[in-house]
Formats: sequence, structure tokens, C-alpha cells
Amino acid sequence: MIRNPNDIRDGEKKIRMLIAGYPGIGKSTLALSAPNPLHIDVDFGIDRIEPRYRKAYIQPRSYDEILEDLTPINVQDFDTLVFDTGGKLISLMSLWAIKKDPKYGQRDGSLSLKGYGFVGKEFVRLMDFCFYELQKNIVIVFHATEEKDGDNTRLRIKVEGQTKNNVWEPMDLGGFVEMYGKDRTIGFSNCERYFAKGTRGITGVHKIPALTPTSPNDFLTKLFAEYNTISTREAEQNAADQAAYEAAMSEGRAIIDTITDADTANAAMPRIKAIKHALTSEKEVGVAFNAKIKACGLFYDKVIKKYTPKPDEASMGREARQEQGGGE
Repeated sequence: MIRNPNDIRDGEKKIRMLIAGYPGIGKSTLALSAPNPLHIDVDFGIDRIEPRYRKAYIQPRSYDEILEDLTPINVQDFDTLVFDTGGKLISLMSLWAIKKDPKYGQRDGSLSLKGYGFVGKEFVRLMDFCFYELQKNIVIVFHATEEKDGDNTRLRIKVEGQTKNNVWEPMDLGGFVEMYGKDRTIGFSNCERYFAKGTRGITGVHKIPALTPTSPNDFLTKLFAEYNTISTREAEQNAADQAAYEAAMSEGRAIIDTITDADTANAAMPRIKAIKHALTSEKEVGVAFNAKIKACGLFYDKVIKKYTPKPDEASMGREARQEQGGGE
């Protein structure tokens, strides 16, 4: 079913986010600042997180374990699923894929071309399942690696093969964590240094507040709230625009329905011009008005600036002959 984007009403939504950065820069702690998270510690790195910032966690040793753990009942008490790290998650997916079908692997244990395609699709399927079925926020953490591009050094997420594209595809937000002086930042806008992703007004470089013994670890919780505040405003504006559009279209149709001849068409003109339009109503009412004018056999006389009955071709021919002195 084709749907109008202006019909969107729901401002509150779950968010899918990618965080990348060098090891030791605090990606996991940042990821766990999301609303009520479950830490899916695929890297077995929870001991590197300060105890006060640790959250409930699982440490799956295989992709099958992840699939078994991520059920509606098991995750019902959580709002966010934090995959730490995405690189290790894809490694477990790769082993799982080769076990399912040897054609997905090569002799050295790495993925074949078909294997990369299968794992990429499975990654997107898992993200969709967590987002649409489990209805959770998703935060996925990746290590960053440097790639040389001529004289420039660029940051990229550390993941094998063509799965890079699959990783970015479902994300609403994606940022690289870096240090600028003593400040830790995360950037959501594309630049020469890295590829990032920002939506709903979440763009540019954001400073991540330093954590103190008494400060809460809630950066992403606040960021997600900001995202949804913007989303709610957009939804409210969409609703207002849609209501104004429907009112304009209703008024336009009612006026057009009164047109039956030149007099009613001329009476309708100022009323049509006075309609307060929204979205595409002005164009649509204009098209409907012109269609009614044509159906009534009218045309607009630019000299007298009014609609008049359209002369038929026969009478126009007679008038032309008479002007030439031919008569009937």
C-alpha cells in the first residue's frame, strides 16, 4: 500500500546507532549510557569497564547463543541492546554461516564471496528483528582502523569485506569517538576524516561530558531524548500540515462543485484565490479547477479578465469569413 509521508503521527521511536573509535577511548562506557541497556558482551571486555558503569550483560560464545538469548521474554526488562563489538559479532556470524553451509567459507576458514553476502544479510535481519520485533534501541560498537588515502589518513570501522555497507544501512545515527585535546567528542557528520550518519537534527561534533564519581552515565539517554523531541515536533507539524491540507482541499472541492457556467466560474475565482493552502493543495486545487473549466467549455479572456463560453470552431470560421467580406 502506498502511503503519504505526511500521515506519519508517531514522534517517539526506537533508535539504531553505531559508535566507532580507537580501543580504550571509552566506546563501551558511552554505549552503556543508552536507556536501560542490556550489554551483549561479545568481546568479553566487561572487566575493562569501570564497575560503576557496568550493566546487566550476557557473554555469548556463539551466534546461536545470541539468537537463543534474544527473545521477547529475556529482553522484556530492557530498552536498549548494546552489541559490543560489531566486529566480533560478525566473526561469530561468519563461523555460524560456514557451519550452516560450507560453501560460505574458504579453505583458510575465511568467508567466501557468497559467505560475505549471506552474513551481510543476516546482520541486517538481526538488526531488523531487534528493532521491529523486540522493539529495542540498538547500539553497536565498532573498533576504528586507519586507512591511507593518498596523503590523508581516514578512519573506518574495523570489519571484514563488503559487510561494511550492510552495517551502516539500518543505522539512524553513526558517529566516531575521538579526543580533541582533553575533550572526548563524537561526530555525526561526514567529513574528510570519516564517514558518519546524522538524522533528525543530530549532526556535527558533540562534546561528551567527562564522567566524575558522582555524575550519571547518561549521554546517549539524553541524546535519544533530544532525537525524539525533534521527531515529536516534526510529527506534530506533519499533523498540522495535513489538517490544513485536508481543509484546503475540502474548501476547494466545494467551490469547484458550484461551477456550472461562466458566471459561476467568475464568482468562484476570488474564493479559490482566498484559500489558505498547505502542502500540495494549491497545485491540486488548481488542476481540479482547470479541469472543471474545460468540462464546462469555458476559456479565460485575458482582455476582459473573465471566463466566457468558448466559441465553437464553426462560429469562429464564419466570423473570420465575414471579416474578409465573404459573408455566408
